[in-house]
Amino acid sequence: MKNLILLSLLLTLLSGCATTNSSSHAPARCQRFVWVTGLKPEKAEYYRQLHANPWPSVNRMIKECNIRNFSIHERDIDGKTYLFAYLEYTGKDFDADMKKMAADPETQRWWKETDPCQSPLPDAAAKGKIWADTKEVYFLK
Repeated sequence: MKNLILLSLLLTLLSGCATTNSSSHAPARCQRFVWVTGLKPEKAEYYRQLHANPWPSVNRMIKECNIRNFSIHERDIDGKTYLFAYLEYTGKDFDADMKKMAADPETQRWWKETDPCQSPLPDAAAKGKIWADTKEVYFLK
């Protein structure tokens, strides 16, 4: 568990909301998110292949939903493989943008490929989610 916390912290520090407002060059409003889930060993290679060649329509929708600097990292801990997702959200209504993404047919099709590869942590699974939330404990800008 200690390793999971350290990895979450590391991922949070990898990138800071580096977007700017084009008119003033001032930093734009930004929220950082880091999530974690497991990766099923028998599906790991397929998951990696999907993400080596993501569908352009899915990437487009991610950007349309005000997500920037999105990355997924993989780490083995105690014989299990975990995925850590980091993203920066620059929009004004995260819930509305996530609903927009979830309603997109191409994104739904993508998730039908990726979701079976993942093994949610117990707290996420109890909520019917794939990715478990993390808590930011430190940020240096």
